[in-house]
Amino acid sequence: MTATTTSAPAPGLGVGRAGRTRVLTELPHHDGSEAYVPDGAPALGDVVPVRVRVPHGPDAPGDEDVWVRVVQDGEPRLVQARPERRDEHETWFVADVVAHNPVTSYRFFFGPSTRPGGHRWLTGRGVATRDVPDASDFRLSTHAPAPGWGTGSFVYQVFPDRFARSGRADAHDVPDWAEPRSWGDPVDGFGPGAGRQLYGGDLWGVGEHLDHLERLGVDVLYLTPTFPGRSNHRYDATTFDRIDPLLGGDEALAELARAVHARGMRIMGDLTTNHTGVGHEWFRRALAEPSSPERDYYYWTPDGHVGWLGHASLPKLNYGADGLAPRLVRGPGSVVGRWLGGDGDLDAGLDGWRIDVANMTGRYRDADRAHAVAREIRATMAAVRPDALLVGEHFHDSGADAQGDGWHAVMNYSAFTRPLWSWLAPQGAVRSLELPGPIARRDGRATVATMREFASAVPWAVTRSQWNMLASHDTPRLRTIAGGADLAHAAATMLFTYPGTPVVFAGDELGLEGRNGEESRTPMPWDRPGDRDETTFAHYATLARLRRSSRALREGGLRWVVVDDDAVAYVRETADERVLVLVARAPWPGVAVPAGTLLGPDAPETLLGDTPLRVSGSGADRVLELPGDGPAAFVWRLA
Repeated sequence: MTATTTSAPAPGLGVGRAGRTRVLTELPHHDGSEAYVPDGAPALGDVVPVRVRVPHGPDAPGDEDVWVRVVQDGEPRLVQARPERRDEHETWFVADVVAHNPVTSYRFFFGPSTRPGGHRWLTGRGVATRDVPDASDFRLSTHAPAPGWGTGSFVYQVFPDRFARSGRADAHDVPDWAEPRSWGDPVDGFGPGAGRQLYGGDLWGVGEHLDHLERLGVDVLYLTPTFPGRSNHRYDATTFDRIDPLLGGDEALAELARAVHARGMRIMGDLTTNHTGVGHEWFRRALAEPSSPERDYYYWTPDGHVGWLGHASLPKLNYGADGLAPRLVRGPGSVVGRWLGGDGDLDAGLDGWRIDVANMTGRYRDADRAHAVAREIRATMAAVRPDALLVGEHFHDSGADAQGDGWHAVMNYSAFTRPLWSWLAPQGAVRSLELPGPIARRDGRATVATMREFASAVPWAVTRSQWNMLASHDTPRLRTIAGGADLAHAAATMLFTYPGTPVVFAGDELGLEGRNGEESRTPMPWDRPGDRDETTFAHYATLARLRRSSRALREGGLRWVVVDDDAVAYVRETADERVLVLVARAPWPGVAVPAGTLLGPDAPETLLGDTPLRVSGSGADRVLELPGDGPAAFVWRLA
């Protein structure tokens, strides 16, 4: 096994040639974690020490050649860094950066410009030997970060109609829109009636299976919508004033919230602020009384109302209307406030909201109130429940919408889910969510470059709280994407060890399958032991315990170590712990990594996997020998 590096870093990754394993330990590194930036949000005007580690070597800059380029009021300026400490492997530099704007961007400059190849920049994408746009710069944010419980949690997503059906569900009348199904019936994932299939799961049923969540290691229960609608998914709400009687009504949600809180867990709801259903009481009044205030809550054309993405069944809300915000998002009495416990009963309320279609909320043609709405929701939540968590759904590039003043985090499809799908899925095996064809298969270099590029667009305080997923109720199942248990288990290891919050769609821990969002909404096989993969459940439970036992995995920075076509390795580190993660989608050559900036004084400790990490050589020539097994995943504590 050999390490591969070159003196001419490639943009975004920094080392190596096409087709070769890339070892990144000899590159300068910075992220927003506690080792490099003091923890917590600075106040506007604070002087913040930012640090960068620079390994020794022929390309290392001199002590006078490290600077930080800061953008203040749109204009860049340079602040010289000074050596802070040094050992035989690297030098740490520190520079004083003023948090001049609510979000202040910065990058590192390594000179001199007269060196062969010129100066280098370090941004969130990595080291570049050419000028690059500011979009990937690091960011100091003065906005309060997500509550601590949101950052360190394991979130479990439940689609109520398909999770569990209690005995009380038999007493519910079947609505006229529904096509009743028995619990063991297969899901029709492709027909026009997919949204009408009603299996009858309810909130009482969720409460009956909290032991399952506790055994799995879940910290947060996230429920997709519970308001009444005219579909099984309920994203077409007919009211926001009560919980769907099919789910047990207000009493069932309050009882579930109390039971969740009694176990030390949290509970989050799902609210659609972009649209209502065509059967919503506001929209019905808007149609019946054109002079009513509710008429202004929606967009209209000469041909009728505006539907979300052209769907007439989902009329789009207009935040230009004076009366909408107080009813939906502003103040303790609004929909946002009330269900958090705005009436004073916090124990029976939600601990936060996931906002559906957050990227489109408040946006239509020349109107763009998206950020204002997000800030309004955040202010209401802070007033009612100061430690509440706000997460926005965002399938695309969320950088401009996730700077920390509105959503605490977003569903991290662009920087985590999509790139990993492209790495995991066999060519042509799974259709893309939007593109006219299957998911393209990418190598590890393209995957990591994509993850770094999208992650660099948001402050570290957002990155560490992003909702990372490998599947959701809107996507194919992980087992289907991966094509088998071994690769799915390796991918799940990355989910639980990567910066951010792991989110698991109920059933993935049992190995359920599905080719698209509708088919993936499979009823949980509580009464079908043969359909439950207990080995997969045990793996997820092990990962949850591992994450809970390691501060580095919950809060640490991210340093990429190895990038290969079929394997990636990275270090998560805090001031008191350093953990190495290796994930391989297939057998690969393995590689020897210089141990100097990675290994502590003790031998590596194996945390996951059955292969100890071998250390060979001595002194400056010591290396860590990463095994070439795959599909596989390993976790070792280095210090």
